[in-house]
Amino acid sequence: MKIILWILRVAVGLLFIFSGLVKANDPLGLTYKMNEFFEVWGMTFMIDYSLGLSILMIGFEVISGLAMIVGNYFRLYVTLLLLLNIFFTFLTGYALYSGKIKECGCFGDCIKISNTATFYKDVALTAAVLILFIFRYRVFPIFNKGAINATIVALGAVFVFGAQWWVLHRLPYHDCLPYKVGNNIWEKMKPAPDAKEAVFATTFVYEKNGVKQEFTSENYPWKDPSWKFVSSKSVEIAPATGLSEIHDFALTDSDNVDQTQAILTAKGYVYIWFLRQPDIAHKDNLDVLRALMDKAKAKGIPFYVACSAGRDICKVYQEAWNMKDIPFFTIDGTVNKTVMRTNPGLMLLKDGVVMNKWSYLDYPKETP
Repeated sequence: MKIILWILRVAVGLLFIFSGLVKANDPLGLTYKMNEFFEVWGMTFMIDYSLGLSILMIGFEVISGLAMIVGNYFRLYVTLLLLLNIFFTFLTGYALYSGKIKECGCFGDCIKISNTATFYKDVALTAAVLILFIFRYRVFPIFNKGAINATIVALGAVFVFGAQWWVLHRLPYHDCLPYKVGNNIWEKMKPAPDAKEAVFATTFVYEKNGVKQEFTSENYPWKDPSWKFVSSKSVEIAPATGLSEIHDFALTDSDNVDQTQAILTAKGYVYIWFLRQPDIAHKDNLDVLRALMDKAKAKGIPFYVACSAGRDICKVYQEAWNMKDIPFFTIDGTVNKTVMRTNPGLMLLKDGVVMNKWSYLDYPKETP
């Protein structure tokens, strides 16, 4: 039994450390996934706290994973992990069987697995943690000196919270989204020649004389008023294939003209400054950015601003920041935060290919 407990202890610990570190690469990704659940459940008031919850949950995964392995406060952490896994199993089960959440995001955007695989992974993980919980009094720390075990866990905590702080003020260490360096955004907006939409089967539940019966879309009794509609459920029977990775990237000018293709297919270098919420945007290094705009203009390199506020608000900040000579375009806020995790951030394109991305702390001082 001792060997089995060691195997489970290390396996569970490593899985949680891995899961936490993968998500620490992009804490905002988990934040947006939490917001998706909150919106579906009608708990929009929790959105204001989702970033803090995301940071804490990522930190807890790494800390508890280390505690599992070194055995520091094992009984406490295994109890907390059991409760957390039961909750995660509920979440992934809800995502799987309700069909309202497309992806659970348990390993962030870099490692995507289906809702089905995620749910059964959580079931297996909960079973493993339950065994550790039952035999928790047989698990002991690796080192006899508690200070050593505590130091290992503490160093892990400092690392994971420090890594998240760095990412939130800059950009993810590894960009896994369609707008990453090396991608051609315009090409990513095109579906494959043999693309197919997902196929769904819909089941309808009707009630008559107190008896409920299921029907398909071909035989449901819509003409018979004695049957009363109860509910419906759609299940994907064939996944979509070959669809475009980018669906809703659009840059619209002040005359409401779509300039997306013209900008993304332009030859040579193009700068786009992504500005999500001007009123709360970080204003660090605006002088560096302004100098870069002037150098780009001198070299004939187009410089645009993609703003996710109303045109009137964008115009106010365009004038306040002395950018009257810089074209401002509107872009959807959700797309903006997917393209650029920081608010604001700069992108450099060459022949439509993303060459580089910078946060507001790292604007370049020289043009290509």
